[in-house]
Amino acid sequence: MSVKRRRFTSQFKAKVAMEAMKGQRTIGELAGLYQVHPSRMAAWKKHLVEYSAVAFEESTVQSSDRSSPALTAQLYEQIGRLQVELAWLKKRSGLDA
Repeated sequence: MSVKRRRFTSQFKAKVAMEAMKGQRTIGELAGLYQVHPSRMAAWKKHLVEYSAVAFEESTVQSSDRSSPALTAQLYEQIGRLQVELAWLKKRSGLDA
């Protein structure tokens, strides 16, 4: 008899970790309420604390916005070069009818 492993969504993990952070209920109470092992909840809470600063970093959002037009231009340039190369190879091999 095999036991199916439960998988939790990131939204559920965040919700449970936030409840644990509030401190209004103990980890044991929350574990019973959400049917999650207390050690799992503690791990989610620790992860939330460690990576909460990433949510407020503006440099990652701004750098991706700035590089997007440059990246797009670079990719269009590469597409153009590949199309020219393909046309030359077709012509050279005699496949271009």
